[in-house]
Amino acid sequence: MKKWVFLFLVAGFSFSATAQNEDSSWFANNYYKIERMVPMRDGIRLFTAFYIPKDSAAQHPFLMTRTPYSCAPYGENKFSGLWRSYRMAYLKEKYIIVTQDVRGRYMSEGVFADVRPFNKNKKTKKDIDEASDTYDAIAWMLKNIPGNNGKVGVLGTSYPGFYATEAALSGHPALKAVSPQAPVTDWFIGDDFHHNGAFFALDGFSFYSSFGKPHPVPTKDYGPGFSTPVKDNYQFYLQAGAVKNLAAMIGDSIKFWHEMYKHPTYDAWWQARNARVGLYNVQPAMLYVGGLFDAEDCFGAWNCYKATRKQSPATNTKIVMGPWFHGQWSGEGSYMGNVRFASNTSAWYQQTMEVPFFNYYLKGIGNADTISQANIFFTGENSWKKLPQWPPANIENKALYFHAGGKLSFDKPVVKNAAFTEYTSDPAHPVPYADGVHEGRTREYMTDDQRFASRRPDVLSFETDTLTEELTLAGPVLADLMTSITTTDADFVVKVIDVFPDDFKYDPSLKGNGKDYPMGGYQMLVRAEIMRGKFRNSYENPEPFAPDKITEVKYALPDVAHTFKKGHRLMIQVQSTWFPLADRNPQKFINIYTANDSDFQKASIKIYHDGVNASSVLLPVLK
Repeated sequence: MKKWVFLFLVAGFSFSATAQNEDSSWFANNYYKIERMVPMRDGIRLFTAFYIPKDSAAQHPFLMTRTPYSCAPYGENKFSGLWRSYRMAYLKEKYIIVTQDVRGRYMSEGVFADVRPFNKNKKTKKDIDEASDTYDAIAWMLKNIPGNNGKVGVLGTSYPGFYATEAALSGHPALKAVSPQAPVTDWFIGDDFHHNGAFFALDGFSFYSSFGKPHPVPTKDYGPGFSTPVKDNYQFYLQAGAVKNLAAMIGDSIKFWHEMYKHPTYDAWWQARNARVGLYNVQPAMLYVGGLFDAEDCFGAWNCYKATRKQSPATNTKIVMGPWFHGQWSGEGSYMGNVRFASNTSAWYQQTMEVPFFNYYLKGIGNADTISQANIFFTGENSWKKLPQWPPANIENKALYFHAGGKLSFDKPVVKNAAFTEYTSDPAHPVPYADGVHEGRTREYMTDDQRFASRRPDVLSFETDTLTEELTLAGPVLADLMTSITTTDADFVVKVIDVFPDDFKYDPSLKGNGKDYPMGGYQMLVRAEIMRGKFRNSYENPEPFAPDKITEVKYALPDVAHTFKKGHRLMIQVQSTWFPLADRNPQKFINIYTANDSDFQKASIKIYHDGVNASSVLLPVLK
């Protein structure tokens, strides 16, 4: 369930030319395939598959994806499953489809490096990065692939989204349009491995035990990953204990895993692997794409878009964010878990955003102005908004304050004496991130019903009165907690939740997941994020808490695009474990990667809500 969505879209489905499927037969009859080892400037060769239109009456653009997940199926007589997805549209448009195994992966030569840092000061042929590899690949393609029109586009989802971002930095004049989709961007701050310094053990371990296997020579198959003996992930990670025990399970050969353990703070090693650092003087048009409910890379699309707009203001940069899980924009987009969206949002995106974007810049068809600066789907009201910028200019940041008795109000507390609500965080009994028993990480937890968490004593729930008018949020939510803890460290998880009316039911005509779930009183998770407390002031230089001293913990949640309808309520939950999505904090100021099982301890945590120490969330309210 990790990054393998890409394999479904581009590779891994082979078929014979005699297949009865109409689209597959059309593909085989109208395209031919060649495979080449494309040389890079330092002599390393990258395996590249080309699907080329047989039509030689016209010249065709390239549409390229660079991937660490394989160009399979290998063999010039075996075609990928492109025809199974909406990307059949590109075949009908007669694009030259290119997939390339990145350096050191599968059938390509060289040494692989995770999120290889961008090198803006290349001086010799030995100074390479993913941008230079893209440049060299494009230069070779233009010269050696017949029938091309001299224009190139690049797209990719997830890790290939990172390679798309880096492609945009290549500087090759033939590269006209790039679409990074859910791009891996910053593995310490917001994607995959860490969120605000908190290690995402469940995703990291399940993914990297296979992906990280060393392969010093080209190979077509990386084999299976680690198979957990306990199929309840909550129980497995609880039994595993301290994070260093996972390192023992994964073995010594997986380099990046152990490198990561050597860098427990946001030091120069991590900062170099932040894809935003190179987004200056970007030349091609950019279309960032992501999912509001992407459990893996919700951070990247929002923040690469913002960085490009700020650092390359002359670049034509646009963004599309829909109500999707990781890669869902390539499939069915009518619902997410139990929540329904009243239309096939993915089909709308495919037909009016992505394909027209590339057609305009690579084929000169259509008008790019039909794609707005920010194309955002607002859940709750279930409608697309085409906006001139993101966040919108007409938002008002309004503080929503915590009050005694689990209340939320836009009125600041006036209580003069210290007022707080307290809970005990026990690492031996952490709050689960989702209800039920699961082997893998669910993707639906991003919109799951939070009633299971509301019933725990170690989760604080604050909610507004029933809303008498709609409340629309458009932008990042800022959590501003005034807290004291009895230990020297703790994590803080803040959730923004839409509480549905008790009598709520969906129109049965709306497409859903086919499950009869009680939606009356549903507590829909709209957004949640964790902050490792010791990083509250600096990711580079963590600081312990002074026990029992009131301290501010302030951090941003990823952007929200949601309307709380009249008759609903807005709830904020606060907790200190989110397991096993995030690893457990020992609640002791310590290097958690080297912590022992004996280091874990309980903490009593107070969230203050008085006139002096007023905890709140700052909401981006659309006027």
